[in-house]
Amino acid sequence: MSDFRTKVNSGKVKNRAPAQMQITAEQLLREAAERQDLTANNMAVVTNKVNDAEEYQSQLRLRRKGFEDEIRRQREHIGTWIKYAKFEESNKELTRARSIYERALEVDHRGAHLWLKYAEFEMRNEFVNHARNVLDRAVGGLP
Repeated sequence: MSDFRTKVNSGKVKNRAPAQMQITAEQLLREAAERQDLTANNMAVVTNKVNDAEEYQSQLRLRRKGFEDEIRRQREHIGTWIKYAKFEESNKELTRARSIYERALEVDHRGAHLWLKYAEFEMRNEFVNHARNVLDRAVGGLP
């Protein structure tokens, strides 16, 4: 019985003095909203008119950097990977999109949703053999 009490008492707070810097719930919520706004701004659809190819490439680089930063921050969030791959697909960068799907599979190779999105991408772009290979790999790797 005394052994149980020492284990229970060991979880008590020893230092009850207030911290030097107090954070309110309002501050926490404000910081969370600011972080969401930053993420939304990085992922926002670019609606600027592009005047030349150099400016277009510059905007692509900026969007790619935003996606890569978000992936570095939340590597396990598969939705970001899929959005990034769809962005590349919409810009007719199919090799890049395929590379993004492959990188995402390194993170979560057990996610059936990701395998299906990857196969759908291949079929949408009329790479039937690639889609077949992706589905074969999925069937072999999933339980």
